[in-house]
Amino acid sequence: MAVLETRVGPEGSDGPTFCRSDRLCGSEVLPAFYQGRQLRPAWIDEGLTLSDAKAFIDALRLVSADGLNPENYHLSTLESVLSEIRAARAETPGPVPPETLADLEMLLTDAFLLCGSHLVHGQVNPETIESEWFIKGRVEDLAAALEKGLETNDVPAALDSLRPAHAVYRGLMRAFDEYRALVRDGGWPAFPAGPKLSKGDRDPRVVSLREILTVMGDLPAADMSGDPMLFDEGLERALKAFQFRHGLEPDGVAGTGTASALAVTASDRLTQIRANLERWRWITQDLGERHIIVNVADYRVAVVESGREVLSMPAIVGSAYRRTPDFSGRMSYLEFSPSWTVPPKLAREDILPRVQSDPLYLRKKGIRVFEDWTDDAREIDPADIDWPRMGAEALNYKFRQDPGPQNSLGRVKFMFPNKFDVYLHDTPDRGLFRRAVRDLSSGCIRVEKPVELAEYLLRDDPSWTRERIVDAMGGRETEVVTFKEAVSVHIIYWTAWLGEDGRVHFRQDVYLRDAALYRALDELAAGPAG
Repeated sequence: MAVLETRVGPEGSDGPTFCRSDRLCGSEVLPAFYQGRQLRPAWIDEGLTLSDAKAFIDALRLVSADGLNPENYHLSTLESVLSEIRAARAETPGPVPPETLADLEMLLTDAFLLCGSHLVHGQVNPETIESEWFIKGRVEDLAAALEKGLETNDVPAALDSLRPAHAVYRGLMRAFDEYRALVRDGGWPAFPAGPKLSKGDRDPRVVSLREILTVMGDLPAADMSGDPMLFDEGLERALKAFQFRHGLEPDGVAGTGTASALAVTASDRLTQIRANLERWRWITQDLGERHIIVNVADYRVAVVESGREVLSMPAIVGSAYRRTPDFSGRMSYLEFSPSWTVPPKLAREDILPRVQSDPLYLRKKGIRVFEDWTDDAREIDPADIDWPRMGAEALNYKFRQDPGPQNSLGRVKFMFPNKFDVYLHDTPDRGLFRRAVRDLSSGCIRVEKPVELAEYLLRDDPSWTRERIVDAMGGRETEVVTFKEAVSVHIIYWTAWLGEDGRVHFRQDVYLRDAALYRALDELAAGPAG
């Protein structure tokens, strides 16, 4: 096809390239793709059956389930060109204009490469909207994937192979379809404002609550009451299910927090799912055969082995002021009965104000003071320091809390060296795990089940029995234990997912990250530049 050489153009051409008013976003890689094929068409066959093209266009329509807009990949233009070809062959049998076939070639290849790129890397570069994103993404040879699809006459399968294979991503796709249907059907009604509702109440607002929970799927028909205004046991059970799915205290009471969650529209929930599909496209395919996932928005740590969750526990994460960053690491050792050297920033912002308000604070907490940050720094008596006159900028003392029951790190910390100095650890403040919202730390992750996590990580060494672990955690001397095999750790922020119960779970956007992602995705929602 001689015209193809003209349309492809030289590699590295300056400026954007357009085809039928659609910008070819892959114009920089199209020449290399066709040079590798010696300028042979990829989609145009001798009999012009265009079977690969038609199958791909059908598959392209389905990327809407990924939260992607098929129109961003020339869908309407492709359908128009196919119609032209069908009309030309029907009305004037003979050769179709080569320019039309070249247009089809360019648009199809560009659509596959661009859509494939978005499935592999996401539409939005996470580093442009999340300054704390440090997780490795995926790398795929898109041209090779397309060639394989063409060779096997199964381009849809080639496109599907570029989707994240994680079960959570596939579950989110199903959730996206479910909520699109809810939105098409009008969603659920608004929950009227008013005082809290609980079992035994009889109120007209109970009717709305029933309707909302029925539409959401939390209230099955079997739990419907004969009196629609009565808050009965079945409704309480349904409300607890809703609260559990939304990370709320499952008390069965429609109070302020629950009312706020009920007020979120189906359209907003759909947008939330779409944002989290995008987040999954940012993540490496290889999380590790054994790995630890920290979902910051869910305040939860999970240990996953061969795709199955084998241990899960509540966690406490960084506050909005000291957010836990998104990154991956390799956990290689733990420290029983750790000491805690207070980071300089925390010393200035937390320790100094407390000492100034309570001269006995350091003694109560078992914190020692050293004259500077050198390894052999001399320990000094806190009573010799004029704390009220000490300014934060001049504070150069090193504070260290020795092992013990009051140590802020608790009885064990799990180490995966990183530039943020963030790790998992125990805590003496066990009561904080009873709270539904747990963004309370200075960035590190506190875990509810440190003994169980240590048992799992040391399971390859039979000498580390549970009894020995508990003894080591209660010691007064720090003991470092290196694992026989390091474990991958991924600290990620997800506000929506499909749970093992087959239901969609949502979490509050505690770090206000979703809004920036919504805006970035919406900029791409209108279709390709023309």
